[in-house]
Amino acid sequence: MLPVISTTDKEQQLDNLVIILSRLSKLPGGLLSSSEKLYLRRQTEEEKNDLIHFNRIDYQLFMYVIRKDKNSSRRLEACRTAGAKAAGILNKEKAEKVALYDVEDKSDETLAFAEGMALACYQFLKYKTDPKGMNTLKTIELYSMASSVTLLNIVNDAVSRCRDLINEPNSTLTATVFAREVERMVAGLGITTEVLNKKKLEALKMGGILGVNKGSFEPPTMTVMEWKPEGYLNKKPVVLVGKGIVYDTGGMNIKTGNNMMNMKDDMSGAAAVACTLYAIAKAGLPVYVVGLMPATDNRPGEKAIVSGDVLTMHNGSTVEVTDTDAEGRLLLADALSYAKKFNPVLVIDLATLTGAALRAVGHFAATVMQSDATRELELLKKSGDNTYERVVEFPMWEEYAELLHSDIADLKNLGPPEGSLIIAGKFLEKFTAYPYIHLDIAGPAFLEKTDSYRGTGGTGYGVRLLFDFILNFVKNGLNGTNTR
Repeated sequence: MLPVISTTDKEQQLDNLVIILSRLSKLPGGLLSSSEKLYLRRQTEEEKNDLIHFNRIDYQLFMYVIRKDKNSSRRLEACRTAGAKAAGILNKEKAEKVALYDVEDKSDETLAFAEGMALACYQFLKYKTDPKGMNTLKTIELYSMASSVTLLNIVNDAVSRCRDLINEPNSTLTATVFAREVERMVAGLGITTEVLNKKKLEALKMGGILGVNKGSFEPPTMTVMEWKPEGYLNKKPVVLVGKGIVYDTGGMNIKTGNNMMNMKDDMSGAAAVACTLYAIAKAGLPVYVVGLMPATDNRPGEKAIVSGDVLTMHNGSTVEVTDTDAEGRLLLADALSYAKKFNPVLVIDLATLTGAALRAVGHFAATVMQSDATRELELLKKSGDNTYERVVEFPMWEEYAELLHSDIADLKNLGPPEGSLIIAGKFLEKFTAYPYIHLDIAGPAFLEKTDSYRGTGGTGYGVRLLFDFILNFVKNGLNGTNTR
């Protein structure tokens, strides 16, 4: 459980306390001795530190001086990072509670500080037998005019649940178990959930999902979530599609060396979609949203597909499989075709799709492409800045589609290595007929070492981004897209 954030009108000075201000001249009187004031000034002015810690033995005191940065995205991210650092110190000191004192009514910065503090407390301890090192911080109180605390707690909870799903090993999280966990998570929230089992997938002729699943001893699923509350604002739904490869060996083109490490994270897109829907429903946002999560593992079993095989997809087109390790796009292609039945105003997919995306932008962002969704992508970019789950746009030029030509089928599932992250997007575009955004989250979805409040392992990337995007869709009257 992450710490719960709440507001209070009680000024606190004798508990663990963080003073948040932009200028030292605004420092409340009586908190620091003259020598401590000199130390504070030296740390902020000479050492350029923005978070200064005073260990008072009985309690911990922090001064956080908001960075003077006109770029609000960077400024708020600095607040989150400082919050994560403070949380580390408080957990080390076995603190259970902390108060944040917003001296100058800097509510956005105070909320960001609390957000980073809470998210940094995430731990995946399910399989730990020794509780040593368990985080202790449970409560974050804001002495502030800040609003949106309820939404922040909902999104933080959703991110934590997403991280749990990603960090769960494949030995206990099969495609079937994933579907069951999603159903359990959203029970009672008003989301309609249907799990398409193998027989239903066969009836729907979803050759991509079924083809990838051929080497597995576990059946595939596709979880369909629909949030359609009373008074929803958009006539046509926004559809979110998430790649759900619960483990990727590469299939018959098996991964070598260390390339199979952490491949339990290959369902990060599906986890992000499920948990975004959870957050949207829990917040009661008046927007019609559908989530599609095709899921299976990719293994080199005795019936596994091999290079040269041809699959017939849900939309009737044929695909020559030239590499079984390019399986995610086969899964997503069927789901994207299926999305047409909802007559969507917009479809966004999330997938840990290509190593090329990681090599292009590292773990600092996702790569993104769009087709007939220019306005929507601009709104998504703003949400990327708001949450610091940033996106970097790549082109969707038609020349890249020519590299998917097959001599024996309608197209092949893999092109040359040059421009491969774009080629993957062009493959998926072939299965769309609506405004479409493709997010390749291979870089930021899973981290092998701690990065501030993102921690180690599954990051939950996409939940905060998509929730902010949907929230702004609502605030902006769906950006006019409900007229399509």
